[in-house]
Amino acid sequence: MMTLYSGTTCPFSHRCRIVLFEKGMDFQIVDVDIHNKPEDLAVMNPYNQVPVLVERDLILHESNIINEYIDERFPHPQLMPADPIMRARARLFLHGFERELFVHVEALEEGSKGVDKARAAIRDGLSKLAPIFTKQKYMLGEEFSMLDVAVAPLLWRLEHYGIELPKTAAPVLKYAERLFSRQAFIDSLTASEKAMRK
Repeated sequence: MMTLYSGTTCPFSHRCRIVLFEKGMDFQIVDVDIHNKPEDLAVMNPYNQVPVLVERDLILHESNIINEYIDERFPHPQLMPADPIMRARARLFLHGFERELFVHVEALEEGSKGVDKARAAIRDGLSKLAPIFTKQKYMLGEEFSMLDVAVAPLLWRLEHYGIELPKTAAPVLKYAERLFSRQAFIDSLTASEKAMRK
């Protein structure tokens, strides 16, 4: 059985929980307090971060790597495109999300200097996505994919991070509500994450 070591408020761990629930398979989640990490975490991941996936002799870290492994190991429903060209484009999108949006999450999580800059970068980056959702339901069209998984935890945390999207980004907020209404997303939320939007 797969075991996911998951931070209860960590957006990267949240991605992995969404994928596990989308797949509807047997797995175990070990909640990790990211402010008081267990000692064995540093043994499993040299960066001492969550998420970490353990399956028999395999230990993986980094949410996108974990999620692609789960998707290939349990192909239904498929979250990465089957076509190699589309899959390569999806990976490029994921890489862009990391460099343009999620790179700012640490500043917001830690409340370090640069918070205002981080908020502005995420607000502007998400606002640029608005035209996509005037034409289609999800990031890659009508089918839910790994790109939607990647961005969903950030959209859930906008209020928590103090980010307000402009009116022009209304399609992004409608898209977010579609993501939040999926059963796998609802099931993936920890008590701490539910409390972020009360």
